[in-house]
Amino acid sequence: MTAGRQHQSGRGPVGPILTCALALLLCCLFVVSLFLGAGDMSFSALWQWDSEAWQLLLISRLPRAIALVLAGTSLAVAGLIMQMLVRNRFVEPSTAGTVESATMGILAVTLLAPGIPVIGKMLVAALFALAGTALFLLILKRVPLRSPFLVPVVGLVLGGVIQAVTTFFAYQHDLLQALHTWTMGDFSGVLRGRYELLWVAFALSCVAYFAADRFTVLGMGEQFTTNLGLNHKRLMLIGMVIVSAISAVVVVTAGSVPFLGLLVPNVVSLVFGDNMRRSLPWVAFLGALFVLACDIVGRLIIYPHEIPIGTVVGVVGSGLFLYLLLNRRTRVA
Repeated sequence: MTAGRQHQSGRGPVGPILTCALALLLCCLFVVSLFLGAGDMSFSALWQWDSEAWQLLLISRLPRAIALVLAGTSLAVAGLIMQMLVRNRFVEPSTAGTVESATMGILAVTLLAPGIPVIGKMLVAALFALAGTALFLLILKRVPLRSPFLVPVVGLVLGGVIQAVTTFFAYQHDLLQALHTWTMGDFSGVLRGRYELLWVAFALSCVAYFAADRFTVLGMGEQFTTNLGLNHKRLMLIGMVIVSAISAVVVVTAGSVPFLGLLVPNVVSLVFGDNMRRSLPWVAFLGALFVLACDIVGRLIIYPHEIPIGTVVGVVGSGLFLYLLLNRRTRVA
């Protein structure tokens, strides 16, 4: 990242009124998500403890709302870490081949060991995602990057190649429909007992917060990191593991949610700069807020049916992505 932006400390703390307003908005969106849907779950129906409304709330609506918050928080943090690793503000797991590699891992375990538990699928997907991220970083070292705009292009090309190979094998084994489920973020099928892995992603986000100062130094370059007595390769490995595991958990649980890790960190960086200790909590908070809002929009557009959240987030996120690529006046990494 540019030295000017790297040392930017932000434009000042966010006011308490704005903080309370955003927290209240998050709570309101959470409640709206609980009561939005085709099933009857009115307040009058909840007065009866043994009613079907309570079953709907506890089995479907509440797990879905919690999963949205956990996924939004984790993916936004993963995007911020990815930008620190690559030192480029235009990169996140879906533009670096990480998500596509995780999808390939799920396909591989489906073909070779279809009866493996969900935790096993997550571990295999995480290993594939780690390998894909490592390959992306290796390519960046070998390719002369004269412009920061080439970094996400390399990632998109790599992701496209991986996705093409995955699609080919899925077609050969009649798994295209399952592949579409993994690549399209959709929380409509999230139920109690099927989202708990997202707490692992949230725990990894907390680990990232405790290591935030080290990741901030990592974003200043290998030489600077080494001069401060930190192990650059070890920090890179830790960051790659966190990003890969979070991506794998979300893909296994609900599919791919593109551009979320690109949009939220860039918005937060306008206020806090690249001080990860200060910005990470806001990245997590706004990630959850943004995902909840997009999910509600997708459920309202063609109510009582819904548009997958991956589509809604993809439209908004890709628009911002194109804006950042085309607006050369924006300070870039």
